[in-house]
Amino acid sequence: MGYTLDFGTPVNTAILVYILYSVQKIVFPSASIPTKIPNEFKHGYSWMPKAHPPTVLFKTYTPKTLEPFSGRDGGRILLAINGIVFDVTAGRNFYGPDGMYGNFAGRDASRGMAKQSFDLDMLTPLDQPLDKLDDLRPDEIENMKGWIDHFSNKYIICGKLVENV
Repeated sequence: MGYTLDFGTPVNTAILVYILYSVQKIVFPSASIPTKIPNEFKHGYSWMPKAHPPTVLFKTYTPKTLEPFSGRDGGRILLAINGIVFDVTAGRNFYGPDGMYGNFAGRDASRGMAKQSFDLDMLTPLDQPLDKLDDLRPDEIENMKGWIDHFSNKYIICGKLVENV
């Protein structure tokens, strides 16, 4: 049984015409030169960004040294989850002083993120030892790990949080 070419249906004819047109465009491409330069390149093009982002060094923070990075006066915003410090300055609308998660800025947000609570009592006082999170349920620990994954994919890890000296 051999293949037959049936032009009896309009669909077959349309498909054949489309295939022939596509092959013609590939085999015989247009040789015309564009007559005008695209608008976005009129004044030249540079791969250089307008401003270089600030350099972030990996540092060791304590609760007391992390606290100044709460975004006040337009400064950097850092927060910690389970000992990992993230630079969340890019999310100023969320983590800045007037943001929804603003109370976590410059602090250890582990318990609050695990419990999905923005209450101030979720924050360990700066002069006390780090929260060991021993009383968290398995689902709360998983929730905290989900936040760590989210932050790791979205923000820069810029340090680790250790006990006050």
